[in-house]
Amino acid sequence: MCTLRLGRYFAFIFICFAIVHSIALGSSYDVQPTVGCVLSNYVAVQYSTYFFYPVLIGFLPIAIASTFSILAYHNVRRIVRRQLPIVRRKLDKQITAMVLMRVIIFVCSVSPFDAYRIYSINFPTSQSMPMAYAIGRLIQTVFAFINSMNSVISFYIFLIFSSRFRRQVKLVLVKRCWQRWKYWCCHTNNRIEADNNTEPRNSQMESEENV
Repeated sequence: MCTLRLGRYFAFIFICFAIVHSIALGSSYDVQPTVGCVLSNYVAVQYSTYFFYPVLIGFLPIAIASTFSILAYHNVRRIVRRQLPIVRRKLDKQITAMVLMRVIIFVCSVSPFDAYRIYSINFPTSQSMPMAYAIGRLIQTVFAFINSMNSVISFYIFLIFSSRFRRQVKLVLVKRCWQRWKYWCCHTNNRIEADNNTEPRNSQMESEENV
């Protein structure tokens, strides 16, 4: 239903929305000596608590990913009933398993970070309590790290659940990258250099002339 041209328009619109939204929300933060960088605007606090973290970052991406994973599952069930080659069925099952695991990991990685951000916005910890402030920063750092892993973990999920993807990775890493690196190293080590030392040859010619 979506063409490449329409997809580019949507991508441009979403990028512009993300830039404007980040600037507007970032301007609502204020640096306080005892707490740190927090939302000082009441409207921004309510917006982040009830829409930005729970809906725009949390529920909406999870709902979209879950919807498409369910559609992929029903598509595989419908394909199984049809007279299709076994290889096609196996590939469709692998894709469905990859999508389902991707959604599960997405929910597990995003939900803790969103929940803690909502809590920290409404109940900021003062720096006058060093232990509580350090624990809060540590928890936020751990959840932020888990949330950032959501962007790079797809490769490992596909590597675990897809035998075809494993063969492709092996082909690229072993038969292409490794062979090129090996050829480059061997070619560098076996390079022939010209010998500019002509003294032994000249001395030999002089000895022959004397004889």
